[in-house]
Amino acid sequence: MARPAGAGDEVVANAEPLAREVVVHEGSAVSLEGGPAGPAVRAPELDQLVRTRLRSLRTTLGLSLDDLARQTDLSASTISRLETGRRTISLDVLVPLARALQVSLDQLLTQPGDDDDVIRPTPARTGDHKAWVVSRATAPRTALRMQITPTRRRIEQRVHPGHDWFYVLSGDVVLHLGERDIRVATGEAAEFDTMIPHAITAHDGPAEVIMIFDRDGQRAHLASAP
Repeated sequence: MARPAGAGDEVVANAEPLAREVVVHEGSAVSLEGGPAGPAVRAPELDQLVRTRLRSLRTTLGLSLDDLARQTDLSASTISRLETGRRTISLDVLVPLARALQVSLDQLLTQPGDDDDVIRPTPARTGDHKAWVVSRATAPRTALRMQITPTRRRIEQRVHPGHDWFYVLSGDVVLHLGERDIRVATGEAAEFDTMIPHAITAHDGPAEVIMIFDRDGQRAHLASAP
């Protein structure tokens, strides 16, 4: 009598699917076990994507197969075969792998959507600046392309929680940070604590910057701009 396959056993790609194999049901999201009535169908593209994510996350974290094996109580051989498509993907191996790789199962199993990946920003004026939001509204941080023109208007510094970061694409700008005036030239960047009163102005001509900030920064720099 053949013995049951263990977590460390080699399982070839064309083996019978495990009882808890990752499958996708027609007309539904990814299901790990059970699901709506109807025939379960394989999703080769998702299967390969999960394997690619596992390997990429492991190498990004600087983990060898042996390192990850020690953290998950799986064998290095099992992990290698998962990454290369020679072992069936199943819930009992995905759970410890996701935990060790610091991601959720949802993140491992999310299928790419059909959304257009290209962002087509439209300009908006904020005070003396012309700005384009170049990130999606749902993104945790806002990326902003901003054109800054010299002004004689009195500098109004603001504060908000968090940190701001910007990179100067062209021209020079002055970062007014508390009592300091810091000149930032083309090709230079700055990051600073935004609980310090701050403002950015152009120096001796128009300038263009890319800024990245969180929701607090978005409200401070856009919603309350004059």
